[in-house]
Amino acid sequence: MRKLIEEDKMIRTIRRISHEIIERNNNLDDVVLVGILRNGVPLAEAIQENIQAIEEVEIPVYSLDISGYRDDVKNENFTKLDVNLTGNVVIIVDDVLYTGRTARASMDAIIDLGRPAKIQLAVLIDRGHRELPIRADYVGKNMPTSASEKVRVEFHEQPGVYIYQLEESPNE
Repeated sequence: MRKLIEEDKMIRTIRRISHEIIERNNNLDDVVLVGILRNGVPLAEAIQENIQAIEEVEIPVYSLDISGYRDDVKNENFTKLDVNLTGNVVIIVDDVLYTGRTARASMDAIIDLGRPAKIQLAVLIDRGHRELPIRADYVGKNMPTSASEKVRVEFHEQPGVYIYQLEESPNE
């Protein structure tokens, strides 16, 4: 496993994404960040903190469990978010954009929560290999990879972006 992005560069990249969100959305009072469970949530929280520091506006952050909306595994026992998103600009936040299936499942889950004015997508890493016609509005870094590689974003223990071969253990 090798480290592709160091912590300080990752922090700068998240700050840039935050500035782009501010620039593109005139009324931040209508913006809601929806972090996809696991690594989308800490990324959404980091964006929220940046926007709070820059604009002094607190944007709500919600955690979204998309396991019940996946097209590859059926899961009836998932936690559905209980919030009405009608009229809001909803920004889906995830760490890595790959096939687009997670983003599609997220949009399905969000539509179940009302009719947003807009849905946007923010990702830290876009690694390509799309299976669906989905494109992120905010991208930290485009990082072409092979299908035999895995990208892992770490926010807590050793922050940074890592890449490894699928047969490798991510803890090596």
